[in-house]
Amino acid sequence: MAIAALVFDAYGTLYDTQSVQTEAERLCPGKGELIAQLWRMKQLEYSWLRSLMEEYRDFWEVTGASLQFALRAAGVEPDGFISTRLMDNYLHLDPYPEAPEALAGLAGRRLAILSNGSPKMLDALVQNSGLHRWIETAISIDVARTYKPHPACYALVEQALDVRRRDVLFVSSNGFDVAGAKAFGFNVAWIRRASAEPAGEGLVDPTAFYRMLRGRAEELGHAPDYIVSALTDLPGLL
Repeated sequence: MAIAALVFDAYGTLYDTQSVQTEAERLCPGKGELIAQLWRMKQLEYSWLRSLMEEYRDFWEVTGASLQFALRAAGVEPDGFISTRLMDNYLHLDPYPEAPEALAGLAGRRLAILSNGSPKMLDALVQNSGLHRWIETAISIDVARTYKPHPACYALVEQALDVRRRDVLFVSSNGFDVAGAKAFGFNVAWIRRASAEPAGEGLVDPTAFYRMLRGRAEELGHAPDYIVSALTDLPGLL
């Protein structure tokens, strides 16, 4: 496969958005798991709502608004201390354990990020995690003033890296992002981190519910070219 650049989604692909759960549980005992799942689901929903309403706000503001929703939905009245500590977590998300090894294994290739994150968020996250050693550039959709999966977001890759879409391998664990990138014309690898088992009988916990909703391929007719279980599988594709 002739690939000129590998472009990674950030949140949920290189970085574990669920790593906020530890701090959420410390600040809100017994509710950390629920808050973490609600926060991420509402964060994505608000990005799509902002796009459809054509009322763009950067991802820091979207993330803050979705946190307020999640806290109140979980029965926690937001205050400055809790909100500040949890928002700061988004600048220090844990990379997935295999991310450094995978990126090191791809050394010599052009590696970039395309993310909903604002420039401030991405710059801090990439530096704080140490992944800046391998990432050439972190491209924010902020320039397009809309959110993935809008085609204008993926078009930023061609402009920033001076590559053709057919020469890009786009890597994401998010089904909506996979569908959007494939519809745009990228080669796409889906990181299927965990299988989403069908619901059994009885109540479903928040994490299982999130996996059922976000851990499956979307039924939109834009299947990925490759399905792998970890970032370290990528060098084998090339």
